[in-house]
Amino acid sequence: MNTTQLAQEGLKIDWASMPTYNTIMSIAAGAGLLGIVIFVKQLMTKPTEVSAEGWSLAFGVLGTILTTTGLHMTLTWPLAAGGFPFDNIIFGETSLGFGVLLLAASVYMWRRGTEALTRPEPLAALAKVAQPISVFIGGLGLALFGIAVAGVKYQLFAAPPQEPISGEFAEWPLVEAIFMSGLFALVGVGAVLFPFIVNSIKNATTKATLPIKITGIVWAVAGIVFILFGAMNYFTHIGLIVNTM
Repeated sequence: MNTTQLAQEGLKIDWASMPTYNTIMSIAAGAGLLGIVIFVKQLMTKPTEVSAEGWSLAFGVLGTILTTTGLHMTLTWPLAAGGFPFDNIIFGETSLGFGVLLLAASVYMWRRGTEALTRPEPLAALAKVAQPISVFIGGLGLALFGIAVAGVKYQLFAAPPQEPISGEFAEWPLVEAIFMSGLFALVGVGAVLFPFIVNSIKNATTKATLPIKITGIVWAVAGIVFILFGAMNYFTHIGLIVNTM
């Protein structure tokens, strides 16, 4: 059934069996990406002003949201009966991975962050701690590239015409597919570069190298867009629910 038929016949959805919360996921993921960029920038410029407890709380709040929602979506197949099972992989597994990483960072900053920040090279000290998990982060980056390619190839992410704003592009599903795939690819670039960045920083090379600059830019841009997109979706998803009940 094409989008014109959907618009004419009226799409009806049983929302009792169609849970969705990629709204809060998007805001939390965006805030997490942007937070990491700000955190590292503070460490490189004004390490004495970094609050270990503050960043622990920030990472803990965001990590809890992403871990709980991501874990539920990952383990429930499909999350929405009659829905889109690929969402479990695209949103669920990526949120789960990022959420657990943020929780780990939160625990470390709470228990050992103050000690690490008092060292001569705090960023290098934290890089040594992060190096073992950097392989997993790099792997997640490759997975994000896979999601980006799948999004364009199979024209995923397209909203139905009943959804406000996003639904205006329902006749051109490739538009939203490129937009969302591009976001995932941006995050993937930084994640793939992360192991190399950690390796350079742990050797006390704390200057802003090209990989650090690239990662900072792509994660900051993606973080801001994810926050804005998630905030917009609070309106568009509510509108979709109202229009399809």
